[in-house]
Amino acid sequence: MSVAKKPERIHTVTWQDPEISARDANSITGLDYLRSVKEGKIEPPPSAMLIGHRLAEVDTGFAVFQLQPAEYHYNPFASVHGGIAATLLDSAMSAAVLSTLPIGRSCSTIEMKVNFVRSITSGTGLLRCEGKIIHVGNRTATAEGKVIDGKENLYAHAISTCMIYGARKKA
Repeated sequence: MSVAKKPERIHTVTWQDPEISARDANSITGLDYLRSVKEGKIEPPPSAMLIGHRLAEVDTGFAVFQLQPAEYHYNPFASVHGGIAATLLDSAMSAAVLSTLPIGRSCSTIEMKVNFVRSITSGTGLLRCEGKIIHVGNRTATAEGKVIDGKENLYAHAISTCMIYGARKKA
C-alpha cells in the first residue's frame, strides 16, 4: 500500500530544569505547591510541557487539569492515545492527594485502573480531567478521576492508589 507524502507537522517542546520546579516537601505543603504551579510562580514539570496539559483548578482534595487534544497525541488509529488520557487522570488524581499533604509528606501513584469510554480526537475540544480524593490515610490514599468535554460527555474514568511517605532530605 502506498501512502501519499503529506506536509510535515512540527511540535516543539521546551521546559525548565526539573530540579528547580520540583517540590521540596520539607518546605511547602502540597496544596501551596500546586497553587504556585497553577498561578505560574513555579514552572510545571517537564511532562506537562510534553503532553500539553495544565493545572486549571486546585483545592484541598480536588484538582482539575485541562488539555486541548491535538494530532501529535494520536495513536496509529487516528485518535488520541489512551496513555494521554491515563496521564491526565494520573496527574489529576495524584494532585488531589498531594493537595491534602502537609510539609514533610509526599506521594506517588502505586496503582491505577482506567476505563476508556469513547475515543478522543483533535476535534473533541478542550478536555477537563477532575481528580477527587476518596480516602487519605497515613500510608496510602485513594482517588477517583474522570475525563470530560465541555458538554459533560465522559471519555475515561479511573481510580488510583497512592503511597504516602516522608519527604526525602535534599543532599
